[in-house]
Amino acid sequence: MTISIGFSPCPNDTFIFDALVNGKIDTGDIKFEPVLEDVETLNQWALEGKLDITKLSFPAYFRTATTYRLLDAGSALGKGVGPLLISSIDRPFSTDDVNKATVVLPGINTTAHLLFSFAYPGALHKTFKVFHEIEDAVVRGEADLGVIIHENRFTYQQKGLHKVMDLGEYWETKMGVPIPLGGIVIKESLGEELRQRVNTLINKSLQYAFDRYPQVSDYVKQHAQTMSEEVMRQHIELYVNNYSLNLGPEGHKAVEVLRSIFEKIAQ
Repeated sequence: MTISIGFSPCPNDTFIFDALVNGKIDTGDIKFEPVLEDVETLNQWALEGKLDITKLSFPAYFRTATTYRLLDAGSALGKGVGPLLISSIDRPFSTDDVNKATVVLPGINTTAHLLFSFAYPGALHKTFKVFHEIEDAVVRGEADLGVIIHENRFTYQQKGLHKVMDLGEYWETKMGVPIPLGGIVIKESLGEELRQRVNTLINKSLQYAFDRYPQVSDYVKQHAQTMSEEVMRQHIELYVNNYSLNLGPEGHKAVEVLRSIFEKIAQ
């Protein structure tokens, strides 16, 4: 049986899925066909039901919950892992300042967009770009502010940019739960038995990677060519944790809290 699986080329995802898709663990009669794309592309594909299994942002999951079911393994969820609102100007920004500003975000279906909207519901001047284009868009003055995710958390200061707000920190302070960024879902139509098997295999794939860390595999490196190994490890250590092995009750609670905010904001 061959089933498609989509995830991003970012180190946290390739770290989790390397062993699964490259024959480093026994997957039995299941062959996984990997498709690596930017998370917003994966979000859009999920809305179309394109892949059997996929990484996606939680707002995209909430929109596709009748088609896909969330797995316990593989999620990006934690504390201190949220997106940052940044500016080229080093000064305080009031809520009114942000509401009037032009803001570039990494995708309409991303958790970053939802967390920004949670913190600044009155901000309406929004545009969207692929996440790795946002720093440069702010540097060039194409937008007053930007919301950055992934490895850009570690690089924005090198480009002379400044933090306006840690949107994840705001979420944790207000809601008292970890930040659910992205999850792994499987088509409901594939059935419960396969769902459980895939969940176990993703858990084993991640444990395989954890057992060899801090070694960074060639698979992770080849998809993060512009990053130093130090930044790769920072990325992995920030976004991959025990919640990635198993969401558990606390992780599922955080997802449901985010769902309640999503339903109120109704983007």
